[in-house]
Amino acid sequence: MIDFIKAQESFKEYIEEYDLGNNSIKLKIKHTYEVVKKSEYIANGLRLNKENIELAKIIALLHDIGRFEQIKEFGEFNDKKIEHAEFGVKVLFDNGLIRNFINEDKYDSIIYKAIYNHNKYKIKKNLNEKELLHCRIIRDADKLDNFRVKEKDKIEDMFPKIYNENTINYETVSEKVYEDFIQHKCIKLEDRKTIIDYWVCVIAFIFDLNFNISLQYVKENNYIDVLVDRIEYKNKNTKQKMEDIRKCANKYIENRCN
Repeated sequence: MIDFIKAQESFKEYIEEYDLGNNSIKLKIKHTYEVVKKSEYIANGLRLNKENIELAKIIALLHDIGRFEQIKEFGEFNDKKIEHAEFGVKVLFDNGLIRNFINEDKYDSIIYKAIYNHNKYKIKKNLNEKELLHCRIIRDADKLDNFRVKEKDKIEDMFPKIYNENTINYETVSEKVYEDFIQHKCIKLEDRKTIIDYWVCVIAFIFDLNFNISLQYVKENNYIDVLVDRIEYKNKNTKQKMEDIRKCANKYIENRCN
């Protein structure tokens, strides 16, 4: 039996080791609980049984556990220094920490693979049906909440090391990032050069959403327009490219939802 209440209490104990006054840590805690809600929303929408709904919530609770060490060590969310998903499964499974969150080990393979794959450009191959299902749920839930984060939270808390309030409105979209978006491709981490590239990368998450319920959620919350409009683009070329991106994204969602 999966005891989510126990897992949640263990998670609270774990994060007490970190600076809970740090805005980036606060952002990540809020994100974690919101991803739990969105995983439950997707699992319910897929009409999964209670066992799979609770399992999806446990995976969501633990999916970013590696992020806290990132902030503690480097002061930013930077996967070039510590790849947070791979570090997360190391934290959980190398020394048996996973047992603090769930007693039974029969779900370990699913939890491990779902967390490991949640931020990858593509899901690794050779997963069984249940592993693939939970990989897809956490990937969608994580992306959906990234839209909320980009709508609600301070940009300087998302990008504490590269944010500059004097230059953000004048930054550009890299040509590779723009071209990949127009071709309905997700953006690779190594291709992101500017904050606007990071912003476009989030909008491009729509091209990797697995379930219609997830795309419908983006549409209902008007996230494409909200994110495009959040930054005032004072570079004329950037402004035009962002309008192209808006049009491309909304058309893609409309076609998929229909």
